Amino acid sequence: MKLKHVIKRSGVVVDYDASKIFNAIAGASKAVNDSLSTRDIQKVVDQVESAIENWENINVEDIQDIVEKTLMEQDYYEIAKRYIMYRQRHANRREAQKHLMNSYRDIFFADAVDSDMKRDNANINTDASMGIMLKLGAEGAKHFVDNYMLPEEFAKADRENYIHIHDKDFSLITLNCCQIDLLKLFHGGFSTGHGFLREPNSIRAYASLACIAIQSNQNDMFGGQSINAFDYAMAEGVRKTFKKALADEAYKACLYHFGGDKLAAAKEFRKAFMEAMDYDHCTFTDGEPIATEDNLKAIAEALSKVLPTDIMETTPDLKLDAANIYRLACDDTTEETHQAMEALIHNFNTLHSRAGAQVPFSSINYGMDTSPEGRLAMREVMNAIMSGLGNGETAIFPISVFQLKSGVNYNPGDPNYDLFQQACKTSAKRLFPNFVNVDAPYNLQYYKPGNYNSVIATMGCRTRTISNVNGPSEVGSRGNFSFTTINLPMLALEADGNMDKFWCLLDKYIQISHDYLLFRLQTIKHKHVYNYPFLMGQGIWMDSDKLKNTDSIEEVLKHASYSIGFCGLAECLVALIGKHHGESEEAQKLGLEIVGHIRQKTDEYTKAESMNWTCFGTPAESTAGQFQRANRKKFGKIAGVTDRDYMTNSSHVPVYYDIKALDKIRIEAPYHELENAGHIAYVEMNGDPSKNVKAFEALVRAMHDANMGYFSINHPVDRDPVCGYTGIIENECPHCKRKEIITGHKIVKRPVFE
Repeated sequence: MKLKHVIKRSGVVVDYDASKIFNAIAGASKAVNDSLSTRDIQKVVDQVESAIENWENINVEDIQDIVEKTLMEQDYYEIAKRYIMYRQRHANRREAQKHLMNSYRDIFFADAVDSDMKRDNANINTDASMGIMLKLGAEGAKHFVDNYMLPEEFAKADRENYIHIHDKDFSLITLNCCQIDLLKLFHGGFSTGHGFLREPNSIRAYASLACIAIQSNQNDMFGGQSINAFDYAMAEGVRKTFKKALADEAYKACLYHFGGDKLAAAKEFRKAFMEAMDYDHCTFTDGEPIATEDNLKAIAEALSKVLPTDIMETTPDLKLDAANIYRLACDDTTEETHQAMEALIHNFNTLHSRAGAQVPFSSINYGMDTSPEGRLAMREVMNAIMSGLGNGETAIFPISVFQLKSGVNYNPGDPNYDLFQQACKTSAKRLFPNFVNVDAPYNLQYYKPGNYNSVIATMGCRTRTISNVNGPSEVGSRGNFSFTTINLPMLALEADGNMDKFWCLLDKYIQISHDYLLFRLQTIKHKHVYNYPFLMGQGIWMDSDKLKNTDSIEEVLKHASYSIGFCGLAECLVALIGKHHGESEEAQKLGLEIVGHIRQKTDEYTKAESMNWTCFGTPAESTAGQFQRANRKKFGKIAGVTDRDYMTNSSHVPVYYDIKALDKIRIEAPYHELENAGHIAYVEMNGDPSKNVKAFEALVRAMHDANMGYFSINHPVDRDPVCGYTGIIENECPHCKRKEIITGHKIVKRPVFE
């Protein structure tokens, strides 16, 4: 045998090793049930060596060509086929490796403004060092999943853009999003893994720890983190602050009247006063703090228990000071709550998770607590949103969601009606809060008065979960496992007008999406509580507080939702019948049938498997762009289908289509009941809606009354590129008073959302 060396694809020369040929053939043989014996394999190797014996040097590709030819000559066709597939698989991996290295080069050296890949998550600053490290890890994880873990059926569907596998980099690590029940978390205190935090005792501490809870949970998950009953949680903090404020003001009043030499030390006095107070008969007043007889009596009785006997003998009527103590305590509580909510808004937009690379994707839901303390917290958080950040910028996080409910806040005379009006006024200027409809029949069926976890809430931009086949149908302590999105226009274009083919393709990719999520679950369910030190270790997730640190999380994942999403309904309808659902009643009927079919399938999976399968109107703009590019490459530029940069999200009427707001509401509303994993509707207002809040409120009411589940009103928001102010700019910037004709820098007027 003359052959001594082999030239690898990289150009590196290595020693010839016949065992590599043997092992490759043996691998192909094993794939067809070990059809070749060791002796047969050696005969093939001998024949290959005979063919190359006169070569001095040979490259790997030439050897593999000869192996294929030899297998075919010996009539080992199935093994030859497997060997060819083996070669192709490794060729694909080499190509993927090359692509990964090119991606790494972009991540290291390109600016985010020049790289689509570095902009696919707007929450991550991929120009910063920690953002670069996070992105490197994400791309490496995707490479590993694609080339070494994903079964070919799923990899092919994703690669060819029939479906999109979301957050593939986290697919072997963790799950999507969660609603955090703060009251459950705070009672008794909790740990972030770096120290134990005792139960908070003031509204400032409640607000601060709310941010820490969101930040800590984001480190355990890849999706949105939400507080589902923000008002109820903050109300408890307000009550504690009021108790302390009463004690503080009582001490100051007594110090003024009687002097410090006759009183216990400040700390002891306040402690004794708080223990003596009857807080059931002395409650905080949201608004003008006028002390009732009960308030005055409770304060006077508490003072009588803590003041020395000689003072009591000379000051028999303490009600004179009680009224002032009460008023000042209410004022102190209001100011503390204002400062706490202002700090909360600033913290949510500046704190970081994931090694400092990402601002947590956060949302807060409120509107239902009618207590004075809950009302104050809501009023002040909306005041903070209205004020904006340091330079007047509109705060993006937390996404603020106002829960609408007749009898609570929706109608004049409802106890929180004034807060609904404030929500409209705030959103008319700042885009937030959005609105979620508790009264929609598919939400109202779960509502139980007095149970804040029965009130529908959202996570991130639209994800929701409430129904549960394996436990209580509640929102708190639950979330979404993951979701996969189907490219509807791709299926419609492939069907080419054949509806039977379209329905077959839709069923095929619904099933593939379902099967992929089960595949993903097979890895995640074997993780342990210690893999999620906050989410599971601190009992955030439903029933996780019943597990030991070394237990697997499989049992508690039964409470998650598993979602099959879709994108591009409008373009799908145009491809099928020439018009989208904004243009034609026929298209609307077909659109509801398509989304209803996905919902029917998920309901069938739920019943058959006792898992919470749901239908999702996918929101991801990056997916809409990726799908559109793939469809245009495959089918060309088709008017109304592939002729724009992005396909339309979920079941929306296209943003470019000129339609009256009420017609848009009427058309999109019926889809919300079908999309039980998440949905949203947007209506655009021209001009400055803060100057016509009544018109703004009328649109909110129209969406509520149409049984939309979750909705928002968009309007133009301006930005001064010099000082950063975000809001309505007319003749000059309200923050820096700059006029563009003076500086030459143009003030940008733009809609924030499409």
